[in-house]
Amino acid sequence: MLQVQDLHQHYGGSHILRGLTFDLQPGEITVVLGRNGVGKTTLLKSLMGVVPTTSGQITLAGESLGKLRTHQRVRAGLGYVPQGREIFGRLSVIENLQMGLASQPAGTPLPVELFELFPVLAKMRSRRGGDLSGGQQQQLAIARALAPGPKVLLLDEPTEGIQPNVIQDIGRVIKHLAHDKGLSVVLVEQFYDFAEELADQYLLMQRGEIVMRGRGTDMKSDGVRERLAI
Repeated sequence: MLQVQDLHQHYGGSHILRGLTFDLQPGEITVVLGRNGVGKTTLLKSLMGVVPTTSGQITLAGESLGKLRTHQRVRAGLGYVPQGREIFGRLSVIENLQMGLASQPAGTPLPVELFELFPVLAKMRSRRGGDLSGGQQQQLAIARALAPGPKVLLLDEPTEGIQPNVIQDIGRVIKHLAHDKGLSVVLVEQFYDFAEELADQYLLMQRGEIVMRGRGTDMKSDGVRERLAI
C-alpha cells in the first residue's frame, strides 16, 4: 500500500531522518517505537508533506507522493492524526468533521460510519470541540482523519493524556479499521503495552534510523521493551 525508500530529512543543519526504508501492507498495523527525539513525528510529517524531505521516495498504491502538497496527499489516500489532536476548539463536532472533507468535492457527505465507530460524537455533534474531554477530542481527531476515506491512517501518539477506558475504545477502532476494513495503519506510540497489543509489524527508531524491525508477535522475544529503555 505505502512504500518508503531511502527517506532523508534535514532541519537546518541537523540530519533528522537517515535513510528510512519500509513497506506497509493493507490491513496491517505498523507500530513505530523509539524514545523522544528520534524522528518519529518528523517521519509522519514527512509522509504527509507537512515538512519537506531532502531525498527518498514515498509511493502510495503505485503513485509517487514526492511532488504532492499535503491536501493532495489527503486526496490520494493519506489520513493524519497529529500529536496533540489539533482539533478546532471553537467549532462544533460536526464542523470539525466537515473540515476533514476540505480536500473533497463540495457537498461530499460525512460517512455515517464515523458515528458508529465513535458513538459519543453522535451525542455531542453540536458541542464545541473545546468543550470535549481529552479522550473525546482524540476520538474526534481520528474521525476527522477518517472522513475522506483514507487508505493509510497515520496516528501520532493517540493515547497521550487519555483515560484508560478511552484508550481501549481507540484500540478496538484501530484494529477494526485495519483488520476488518483493510486500512494500513501507522501508529507512533510511547505506551509499549498498547503498541505490542496492536502491532502486526514494528519499527524501532534510534537517532533517525530504523535499528530493529519485525512482526508484532516477536516484539517480546526480540527484546523491544528493553531496547526502549536503553
